[in-house]
Amino acid sequence: MTFAIEIENLTKDYQTGFWKKKNVRALDDLTLQVPSGQIFGFLGGNGAGKTTTIKILMGLLFPTDGTAKILGRNISDVDMHRDIGYCPENPYFYDYLTARELMNYFGEIFGLYGDQRRKRTEELLSTVGLDTKSWDRHLRKFSKGMLQRVGLAQSLINEPKIVFLDEPMSGLDPVGRREIRDLIAALPGKGTTVFMSTHILSDAEALCDEVAILSRGKLAASGKLHELLNESDDAPSYEVVLGGVTIDQLRGSLNGNTDLISRSENTIAIAKKETDIENILNAARGSGAILLSVNPIRKSLEDLFISKTDKGNSKG
Repeated sequence: MTFAIEIENLTKDYQTGFWKKKNVRALDDLTLQVPSGQIFGFLGGNGAGKTTTIKILMGLLFPTDGTAKILGRNISDVDMHRDIGYCPENPYFYDYLTARELMNYFGEIFGLYGDQRRKRTEELLSTVGLDTKSWDRHLRKFSKGMLQRVGLAQSLINEPKIVFLDEPMSGLDPVGRREIRDLIAALPGKGTTVFMSTHILSDAEALCDEVAILSRGKLAASGKLHELLNESDDAPSYEVVLGGVTIDQLRGSLNGNTDLISRSENTIAIAKKETDIENILNAARGSGAILLSVNPIRKSLEDLFISKTDKGNSKG
Protein backbone atom coordinates (compact mmCIF):
# COMPACT_ATOMS: atom_id res chain seq x y z
CA MET A 1 0.00 0.00 0.00
CA THR A 2 1.27 3.48 -0.88
CA PHE A 3 0.69 6.40 1.44
CA ALA A 4 -0.12 9.95 0.37
CA ILE A 5 0.73 11.31 3.82
CA GLU A 6 3.14 9.91 6.41
CA ILE A 7 3.30 11.67 9.78
CA GLU A 8 5.71 10.53 12.49
CA ASN A 9 5.78 11.84 16.09
CA LEU A 10 4.59 15.28 15.04
CA THR A 11 4.47 17.73 17.96
CA LYS A 12 3.68 21.45 18.16
CA ASP A 13 4.10 23.69 21.21
CA TYR A 14 2.97 27.31 21.42
CA GLN A 15 4.22 29.86 23.90
CA THR A 16 1.65 31.89 25.81
CA GLY A 17 1.92 34.65 28.36
CA PHE A 18 3.85 37.92 28.44
CA TRP A 19 6.24 38.00 31.39
CA LYS A 20 6.27 34.31 32.18
CA LYS A 21 6.28 32.24 29.03
CA LYS A 22 4.40 28.95 29.20
CA ASN A 23 4.38 26.17 26.62
CA VAL A 24 0.99 24.92 25.48
CA ARG A 25 1.01 21.67 23.51
CA ALA A 26 -1.42 21.82 20.58
CA LEU A 27 -0.24 18.62 18.91
CA ASP A 28 1.20 15.73 20.88
CA ASP A 29 3.33 13.03 19.21
CA LEU A 30 0.98 12.43 16.26
CA THR A 31 1.81 9.43 14.07
CA LEU A 32 -0.49 8.77 11.13
CA GLN A 33 -0.50 7.26 7.64
CA VAL A 34 -3.04 8.20 4.96
CA PRO A 35 -3.45 5.73 2.07
CA SER A 36 -3.45 7.07 -1.48
CA GLY A 37 -6.66 7.21 -3.50
CA GLN A 38 -9.04 7.60 -0.56
CA ILE A 39 -11.11 10.20 1.25
CA PHE A 40 -9.58 10.46 4.71
CA GLY A 41 -11.53 12.15 7.50
CA PHE A 42 -9.58 14.10 10.11
CA LEU A 43 -11.96 14.60 13.04
CA GLY A 44 -11.89 16.28 16.41
CA GLY A 45 -13.59 18.87 18.56
CA ASN A 46 -12.78 22.57 18.56
CA GLY A 47 -9.14 23.05 19.54
CA ALA A 48 -8.24 19.37 19.11
CA GLY A 49 -5.29 20.19 16.81
CA LYS A 50 -6.78 19.57 13.34
CA THR A 51 -6.01 22.96 11.80
CA THR A 52 -2.59 23.03 13.47
CA THR A 53 -1.75 19.71 11.79
CA ILE A 54 -2.90 20.90 8.36
CA LYS A 55 -0.96 24.17 8.67
CA ILE A 56 2.20 22.21 9.52
CA LEU A 57 1.68 19.98 6.49
CA MET A 58 1.20 23.08 4.33
CA GLY A 59 4.38 24.70 5.64
CA LEU A 60 2.48 27.54 7.31
CA LEU A 61 3.69 26.44 10.76
CA PHE A 62 6.87 24.67 11.81
CA PRO A 63 6.67 21.62 14.08
CA THR A 64 8.38 21.56 17.45
CA ASP A 65 9.33 17.95 16.83
CA GLY A 66 8.63 15.10 14.44
CA THR A 67 8.55 14.72 10.66
CA ALA A 68 6.01 14.43 7.87
CA LYS A 69 5.98 13.48 4.21
CA ILE A 70 3.49 14.19 1.46
CA LEU A 71 3.61 12.05 -1.68
CA GLY A 72 6.87 10.56 -0.40
CA ARG A 73 8.59 13.95 -0.07
CA ASN A 74 9.42 15.88 3.08
CA ILE A 75 7.07 18.77 3.79
CA SER A 76 10.06 21.14 3.54
CA ASP A 77 10.31 20.29 -0.20
CA VAL A 78 8.67 23.32 -1.85
CA ASP A 79 8.40 21.60 -5.25
CA MET A 80 5.97 19.13 -3.69
CA HIS A 81 3.34 21.91 -3.59
CA ARG A 82 2.91 21.65 -7.35
CA ASP A 83 1.00 18.43 -6.74
CA ILE A 84 -1.22 19.47 -3.84
CA GLY A 85 -4.29 21.65 -3.34
CA TYR A 86 -5.42 23.42 -0.18
CA CYS A 87 -8.67 25.05 0.86
CA PRO A 88 -8.51 26.64 4.35
CA GLU A 89 -11.48 26.78 6.71
CA ASN A 90 -12.16 30.47 6.03
CA PRO A 91 -10.63 31.27 2.64
CA TYR A 92 -9.77 34.94 2.17
CA PHE A 93 -8.94 36.50 -1.16
CA TYR A 94 -8.30 40.02 -2.40
CA ASP A 95 -11.70 41.74 -2.33
CA TYR A 96 -11.48 43.47 -5.69
CA LEU A 97 -10.68 40.42 -7.77
CA THR A 98 -13.51 38.61 -9.50
CA ALA A 99 -13.90 34.84 -9.25
CA ARG A 100 -12.68 34.47 -12.83
CA GLU A 101 -9.64 36.70 -12.20
CA LEU A 102 -8.76 34.77 -9.05
CA MET A 103 -8.87 31.44 -10.90
CA ASN A 104 -6.74 32.89 -13.72
CA TYR A 105 -4.22 34.08 -11.12
CA PHE A 106 -3.87 30.65 -9.52
CA GLY A 107 -3.89 28.96 -12.91
CA GLU A 108 -0.95 31.06 -14.04
CA ILE A 109 0.96 30.20 -10.86
CA PHE A 110 0.64 26.54 -11.82
CA GLY A 111 1.68 27.14 -15.42
CA LEU A 112 -1.72 27.11 -17.12
CA TYR A 113 -2.07 29.54 -20.03
CA GLY A 114 -4.50 30.54 -22.74
CA ASP A 115 -7.39 28.24 -23.60
CA GLN A 116 -6.23 25.58 -21.16
CA ARG A 117 -6.52 27.98 -18.22
CA ARG A 118 -9.84 29.41 -19.44
CA LYS A 119 -11.40 25.98 -19.86
CA ARG A 120 -10.14 24.79 -16.49
CA THR A 121 -11.47 27.95 -14.80
CA GLU A 122 -14.92 27.65 -16.34
CA GLU A 123 -15.09 23.92 -15.63
CA LEU A 124 -14.26 24.33 -11.94
CA LEU A 125 -16.47 27.35 -11.28
CA SER A 126 -19.36 25.42 -12.82
CA THR A 127 -18.50 22.25 -10.90
CA VAL A 128 -18.55 23.98 -7.49
CA GLY A 129 -21.97 25.44 -8.30
CA LEU A 130 -21.23 29.13 -8.90
CA ASP A 131 -23.74 30.81 -11.22
CA THR A 132 -22.09 32.19 -14.38
CA LYS A 133 -23.46 35.65 -13.55
CA SER A 134 -21.26 35.77 -10.44
CA TRP A 135 -17.98 34.86 -12.18
CA ASP A 136 -17.23 38.51 -12.97
CA ARG A 137 -18.46 39.94 -9.67
CA HIS A 138 -15.99 41.25 -7.06
CA LEU A 139 -15.32 38.74 -4.31
CA ARG A 140 -16.17 41.35 -1.65
CA LYS A 141 -19.80 40.92 -2.71
CA PHE A 142 -19.75 37.15 -2.20
CA SER A 143 -21.42 35.40 0.73
CA LYS A 144 -19.41 33.09 2.99
CA GLY A 145 -20.80 30.08 1.18
CA MET A 146 -19.88 31.49 -2.23
CA LEU A 147 -16.33 32.20 -1.04
CA GLN A 148 -16.15 28.62 0.21
CA ARG A 149 -17.03 27.42 -3.29
CA VAL A 150 -14.36 29.63 -4.86
CA GLY A 151 -11.83 28.36 -2.32
CA LEU A 152 -12.61 24.79 -3.26
CA ALA A 153 -12.34 25.60 -6.98
CA GLN A 154 -8.89 27.19 -6.60
CA SER A 155 -7.66 24.19 -4.62
CA LEU A 156 -8.34 21.98 -7.67
CA ILE A 157 -6.98 24.27 -10.41
CA ASN A 158 -3.74 22.27 -10.75
CA GLU A 159 -5.46 18.84 -10.81
CA PRO A 160 -3.67 17.93 -7.55
CA LYS A 161 -2.67 14.42 -6.53
CA ILE A 162 -3.83 15.25 -3.01
CA VAL A 163 -6.11 18.03 -1.75
CA PHE A 164 -6.36 19.29 1.84
CA LEU A 165 -9.81 20.55 2.81
CA ASP A 166 -10.24 22.25 6.19
CA GLU A 167 -13.98 22.32 7.01
CA PRO A 168 -15.04 22.37 3.32
CA MET A 169 -18.77 22.51 4.15
CA SER A 170 -18.44 25.61 6.35
CA GLY A 171 -20.98 28.31 5.45
CA LEU A 172 -22.90 26.19 2.95
CA ASP A 173 -26.65 25.64 2.99
CA PRO A 174 -28.03 22.06 2.82
CA VAL A 175 -28.21 22.11 -1.00
CA GLY A 176 -24.67 23.48 -1.25
CA ARG A 177 -23.38 20.84 1.18
CA ARG A 178 -24.91 18.10 -0.94
CA GLU A 179 -23.35 19.53 -4.14
CA ILE A 180 -19.89 19.85 -2.59
CA ARG A 181 -20.18 16.43 -0.99
CA ASP A 182 -20.88 14.91 -4.41
CA LEU A 183 -17.88 16.78 -5.84
CA ILE A 184 -15.57 15.51 -3.09
CA ALA A 185 -16.88 11.96 -3.51
CA ALA A 186 -15.87 12.01 -7.19
CA LEU A 187 -12.26 13.13 -6.60
CA PRO A 188 -10.67 9.71 -5.81
CA GLY A 189 -12.03 8.44 -9.14
CA LYS A 190 -9.97 11.16 -10.82
CA GLY A 191 -6.80 10.12 -8.99
CA THR A 192 -6.96 12.70 -6.17
CA THR A 193 -6.53 11.73 -2.52
CA VAL A 194 -8.66 13.83 -0.15
CA PHE A 195 -7.56 14.78 3.37
CA MET A 196 -10.64 16.39 4.91
CA SER A 197 -10.96 18.00 8.31
CA THR A 198 -14.58 18.40 9.36
CA HIS A 199 -16.82 18.59 12.41
CA ILE A 200 -19.92 17.63 10.40
CA LEU A 201 -19.93 13.94 11.29
CA SER A 202 -22.74 13.00 8.90
CA ASP A 203 -20.62 14.22 5.96
CA ALA A 204 -17.61 12.29 7.21
CA GLU A 205 -19.67 9.13 7.66
CA ALA A 206 -21.07 9.44 4.13
CA LEU A 207 -17.75 10.23 2.43
CA CYS A 208 -14.76 8.80 4.24
CA ASP A 209 -13.00 5.48 3.74
CA GLU A 210 -10.81 5.96 6.80
CA VAL A 211 -10.81 8.43 9.69
CA ALA A 212 -8.56 9.65 12.46
CA ILE A 213 -9.94 11.24 15.63
CA LEU A 214 -7.93 13.77 17.62
CA SER A 215 -8.57 14.61 21.26
CA ARG A 216 -6.47 17.24 23.08
CA GLY A 217 -3.83 17.06 20.37
CA LYS A 218 -3.43 13.30 20.65
CA LEU A 219 -4.57 10.56 18.29
CA ALA A 220 -7.57 8.90 19.95
CA ALA A 221 -8.51 6.47 17.15
CA SER A 222 -7.74 5.77 13.51
CA GLY A 223 -8.54 3.17 10.88
CA LYS A 224 -11.13 2.07 8.37
CA LEU A 225 -14.48 3.60 9.25
CA HIS A 226 -16.52 0.40 9.05
CA GLU A 227 -14.02 -1.44 11.27
CA LEU A 228 -14.05 1.30 13.91
CA LEU A 229 -17.86 1.36 13.95
CA ASN A 230 -18.02 -2.42 14.37
CA GLU A 231 -15.39 -2.35 17.12
CA SER A 232 -17.45 -2.87 20.24
CA ASP A 233 -17.49 -5.19 23.23
CA ASP A 234 -21.26 -4.80 23.57
CA ALA A 235 -23.75 -7.24 22.08
CA PRO A 236 -25.93 -5.62 19.39
CA SER A 237 -29.26 -4.14 20.44
CA TYR A 238 -32.48 -4.10 18.45
CA GLU A 239 -35.27 -1.58 18.00
CA VAL A 240 -38.78 -3.06 17.79
CA VAL A 241 -41.32 -0.53 16.47
CA LEU A 242 -44.93 -1.20 17.47
CA GLY A 243 -48.18 0.54 16.62
CA GLY A 244 -51.54 0.55 18.41
CA VAL A 245 -50.12 0.04 21.90
CA THR A 246 -49.02 2.32 24.74
CA ILE A 247 -45.98 2.01 26.97
CA ASP A 248 -48.21 1.28 29.99
CA GLN A 249 -49.88 -1.59 28.15
CA LEU A 250 -46.52 -3.23 27.47
CA ARG A 251 -44.65 -2.46 30.69
CA GLY A 252 -46.36 -5.07 32.85
CA SER A 253 -45.52 -7.88 30.41
CA LEU A 254 -41.84 -7.08 29.97
CA ASN A 255 -38.83 -7.55 32.23
CA GLY A 256 -36.28 -4.92 33.14
CA ASN A 257 -33.97 -5.70 30.20
CA THR A 258 -36.12 -3.70 27.80
CA ASP A 259 -36.34 0.08 27.43
CA LEU A 260 -39.59 1.58 26.18
CA ILE A 261 -39.73 4.84 24.24
CA SER A 262 -42.68 6.76 22.82
CA ARG A 263 -42.10 8.36 19.42
CA SER A 264 -45.00 10.07 17.62
CA GLU A 265 -47.87 7.56 17.57
CA ASN A 266 -45.61 4.51 17.87
CA THR A 267 -43.99 2.77 20.81
CA ILE A 268 -40.34 1.74 20.53
CA ALA A 269 -39.08 -1.25 22.52
CA ILE A 270 -35.29 -1.62 22.75
CA ALA A 271 -34.16 -5.24 23.08
CA LYS A 272 -30.78 -5.42 24.84
CA LYS A 273 -30.16 -8.85 23.32
CA GLU A 274 -31.63 -10.92 20.52
CA THR A 275 -33.46 -13.30 22.87
CA ASP A 276 -35.49 -10.37 24.25
CA ILE A 277 -37.16 -9.83 20.88
CA GLU A 278 -39.45 -12.83 21.36
CA ASN A 279 -40.57 -11.54 24.75
CA ILE A 280 -41.42 -8.17 23.22
CA LEU A 281 -43.35 -9.80 20.37
CA ASN A 282 -45.34 -11.99 22.81
CA ALA A 283 -46.22 -8.93 24.89
CA ALA A 284 -47.20 -7.05 21.73
CA ARG A 285 -49.50 -9.85 20.57
CA GLY A 286 -51.17 -9.98 23.97
CA SER A 287 -51.79 -6.21 23.83
CA GLY A 288 -53.17 -6.25 20.29
CA ALA A 289 -50.21 -4.25 18.96
CA ILE A 290 -49.12 -4.10 15.31
CA LEU A 291 -45.48 -4.97 14.54
CA LEU A 292 -44.07 -2.29 12.23
CA SER A 293 -40.37 -3.17 12.11
CA VAL A 294 -37.39 -4.77 13.84
CA ASN A 295 -34.08 -2.96 13.25
CA PRO A 296 -30.56 -3.61 14.56
CA ILE A 297 -29.12 -0.57 16.34
CA ARG A 298 -25.78 0.19 14.74
CA LYS A 299 -23.07 2.32 16.27
CA SER A 300 -22.82 5.69 14.51
CA LEU A 301 -19.78 7.87 13.89
CA GLU A 302 -21.23 10.29 16.45
CA ASP A 303 -21.24 7.51 19.06
CA LEU A 304 -17.64 6.63 18.19
CA PHE A 305 -16.58 10.28 18.26
CA ILE A 306 -18.08 10.92 21.69
CA SER A 307 -16.59 7.73 23.11
CA LYS A 308 -13.09 8.70 21.89
CA THR A 309 -13.11 12.40 22.82
CA ASP A 310 -14.25 14.62 25.63
CA LYS A 311 -15.72 18.09 25.93
CA GLY A 312 -12.62 19.49 27.58
CA ASN A 313 -10.62 20.22 24.43
CA SER A 314 -9.03 23.61 24.84
CA LYS A 315 -5.87 23.57 22.73
CA GLY A 316 -4.70 23.58 19.12
